[in-house]
Amino acid sequence: MNNFGVISASDAVLALRKLFISYGYLPYKMGKFEEYDFYVANKDFLTCDSIITFNDSHGRLMALKPDVTLSIVKNYRDTVGSIHKVCYNESVFRTSSASHEFKEMMQSGIECLGQLSLIDIAEVIQLAARSLDALSEDFTIEISHMGLIDSILCEASTDEGFRKSALSFIAAKNKHDLIALCNNVGVSNDTTQRLCALVDVFGDRSDVLCRLGEVCTTDAQLQMLNELRQLSDVLDFLPISDSIVFDFSVINDMKYYNGFVFNGYIKGVNEVILFGGQYDGLMRKFGKSSGAIGFAIYPDLLEQLKFEKRNELYDFDTLLVYPEDVDIQRLLDKARTLRLCGKSVSMQRSADTELRYRDIIYLNKEGERIENDC
Repeated sequence: MNNFGVISASDAVLALRKLFISYGYLPYKMGKFEEYDFYVANKDFLTCDSIITFNDSHGRLMALKPDVTLSIVKNYRDTVGSIHKVCYNESVFRTSSASHEFKEMMQSGIECLGQLSLIDIAEVIQLAARSLDALSEDFTIEISHMGLIDSILCEASTDEGFRKSALSFIAAKNKHDLIALCNNVGVSNDTTQRLCALVDVFGDRSDVLCRLGEVCTTDAQLQMLNELRQLSDVLDFLPISDSIVFDFSVINDMKYYNGFVFNGYIKGVNEVILFGGQYDGLMRKFGKSSGAIGFAIYPDLLEQLKFEKRNELYDFDTLLVYPEDVDIQRLLDKARTLRLCGKSVSMQRSADTELRYRDIIYLNKEGERIENDC
């Protein structure tokens, strides 16, 4: 767990990389730009609508990468009996949700590809939770299952327009408009109520599983419910298990996502900081027979925490003020001792500063200690 307050984006990248490698994920590095047409053909998979383009020396229209997963899938080769695990830290270019301008962002993540079992899926979701736990002690992972949602939607209607609207209402937890939509297309009352139940199904995993037992009626749905139970059983062994919940308003594009999907949140960050899920549909589009699951984290969003902390609290713990003729070694020892106590320290020759701090310590030229350093 991160016990040192707000972590910087650069420190987060290093911590995540170390964590990913400890799970056997090999570093992946994109070695070139992709052509613009490559992203246009898979635009539904992207989380942004706009792509920055440029012409290379051969006149081809290229793109500054908005995503890493697409390139990993494109270069992956199906291998029977093995699981391909890669991790990455790459700059991607997205439209900022706040300024609506293009922004370079760091994207850290993993991809697990191959003949996946529930063990592989559970490990990825565990790793997602451990990743957020490394960044903040106050986080939540919300898990849904696109296969189960799709199965109930199919009972209601196979019309693409209906399905798209229904998914948007479920994601928004808008039961009123979902009922109106079902009534307009003649969906049975029983199926309508089961769809509406998905809007209310969220929270503690054991409670959700009990409520889903009333929603699942077919063999396929009961099998997916069993997958959710098995996953929950595995997650129960994690010390951070209480931070992982089920929420069926977590929705991703059904053209690509077919099973478990999940989002991650950190308190104080006003955007989803982690996106993940199974995307077998994307693999099929690229002619791959393997399954795939992964997630991406955006460490740059942690800057929101730093800004919030700066506004509400202070910039660091201790201001260490020393005279010009101080004993340098004792000064450095003093700062080191405070940092070993878990404090952040700024050494200054004057207390005249706009920086905000919790306490201040003045040293004489001998670097004399004071009481209650820790």
